Amino acid sequence: MSLRVLAKQGVSYGVVGVLALVVDWSCFVLLTWCGIATAPANLLARLSGAGIAYMLNGMFTFRDPQGSRLGWRRFARFASSWIVVTAISTIAMQAIHAYAGMQWAWLAKPVVEVALAGVSFLAYRYWIYK
Repeated sequence: MSLRVLAKQGVSYGVVGVLALVVDWSCFVLLTWCGIATAPANLLARLSGAGIAYMLNGMFTFRDPQGSRLGWRRFARFASSWIVVTAISTIAMQAIHAYAGMQWAWLAKPVVEVALAGVSFLAYRYWIYK
């Protein structure tokens, strides 16, 4: 794999990630503002962003010459890695909410998700969409 392809995938992953993050963060803020507890709100918010991320990354970011890289086997890999990352994210968001308050959790959510995105990129690139 050339450095150029890896850089192109990294940029595309970033664009898709920003879109998914905006959806995820917006849903989290809205759900918690409406009174839903941190853990279920984070789960639902991440689920909304995950659908966008899986589809767009499979269709564009990690596309190969034969076309998109979607399918049930890749979706199963995506789902298993998503569960692990979502558990880490939810624990972090609950801790921030408990120790600093909901407003800080709202501000910290994008930071937590961007930090987890680095690990997720490696899983996407070398395991899910390989």
